[in-house]
Amino acid sequence: MKALVLACVAALAAQAMPVAAQVTAIRTGRLIANPVAGNGVPALILVEAGRIKAILPGDAAVPEGAKLVDLGNATVLPGMIDSHVHLTGDPGGSFWQEAVESDEHQALVGAKNARLTAQAGFTTVRDLGSAKLSAFALRDAIREGLVPGPRILAAGPAVSIIGGHGDTNGFRPEVADVLSPGNTCTGPLECSARVREASKRGADVIKITATGGVLSQQGRGLGQHFTDAEMKAIVDTARSLGLKVAAHAHGNIGIRAASAAGVDSVEHVTFPDAETVRVLAANRTWVVPTLMAISGVNARLGKGIYTPTVEKKAREAVAVWGKGLSAAVKAGVPIAFGTDSGVFEHGRNGEEFALMVEKGGMTPRAALVSATVGASELLGIADDAGTIAVGKSADIIAVEGDPLTDPRALEKMRFVMAAGRTIPLD
Repeated sequence: MKALVLACVAALAAQAMPVAAQVTAIRTGRLIANPVAGNGVPALILVEAGRIKAILPGDAAVPEGAKLVDLGNATVLPGMIDSHVHLTGDPGGSFWQEAVESDEHQALVGAKNARLTAQAGFTTVRDLGSAKLSAFALRDAIREGLVPGPRILAAGPAVSIIGGHGDTNGFRPEVADVLSPGNTCTGPLECSARVREASKRGADVIKITATGGVLSQQGRGLGQHFTDAEMKAIVDTARSLGLKVAAHAHGNIGIRAASAAGVDSVEHVTFPDAETVRVLAANRTWVVPTLMAISGVNARLGKGIYTPTVEKKAREAVAVWGKGLSAAVKAGVPIAFGTDSGVFEHGRNGEEFALMVEKGGMTPRAALVSATVGASELLGIADDAGTIAVGKSADIIAVEGDPLTDPRALEKMRFVMAAGRTIPLD
């Protein structure tokens, strides 16, 4: 009897002892740990418990008991960051689709798109607009390992003006009232309240619609929406809560006003003039260009997909495709990678790189930096992402070819690991 008791105690003690995490050893043909400089060298990366444990020379021995991932001649890079996505929506639906789709359905759509985004090599995203709590639920499920996907920083519904981009437009008033996520405001005090409410819901970042938008049913163009005082109140309130602010902005005056108000990033930057670009540079306001959004819009013009209201604005945006980014690059404005996926099909995010080079005048290296080191700085996660370094999250991708000379090498992944979890590639 005594022997049985001792055996049971020993078994319970063994169960209580921490189990050593599996070590994964990734052998690279070429490791570009920091895309800012260098062309890469062979290396052996050790990953344990979701983090980078060591970076050894390429000919180092694999530790006993480690799982080896041999990537041959592939180029290994930090997991990429898309600073502007909408995971819970897909392109091409009618504007009234929001009236029939449940929030629960949108969260499941988001799970599908999160997987596609991770498979495209993006291990972190900033979701800048979703229905109510859907992106927060998706963010938490990925963090808990319930579904595969990238790290998500989520905004929830964008803070908008009444009747503007981000509000529920195009429906009978009583229908619009039911569909409204309660995200609109008028005046500095009410706009401050919307920021506090977003923080209470769990927002990681505040998204505002500083100007009109291309795909919304509001027909008053792409000019400035919030007043200067309203935008300043939003930024000041967000700062007091430790939150950054991303401003959707197409029109020239609205872009300039958002930068002057102190937003962290301006999204799209479609119609800036020389003075506005100068202001962006002086304020060191990040620009997130989203050229793939215009690609998605351009592919759908003239096909009866958009209402006449949207079609008109879309043609205006397509006519100046890439010019805002080109001007910002020449002026030395900081650029962070972002695509606006959801306006086009998720999983095609990597096609933005070639557009940044061809239409924006960036070098392939600069485009890659914008999706790694640059975006990590904008999002405030440079201590954990953006480069491959000991102690950081194991966000690691591999591609064939040389992304420092060919941006299209980043359109197809050979290997993806997000927070230490290998993402299966279909």
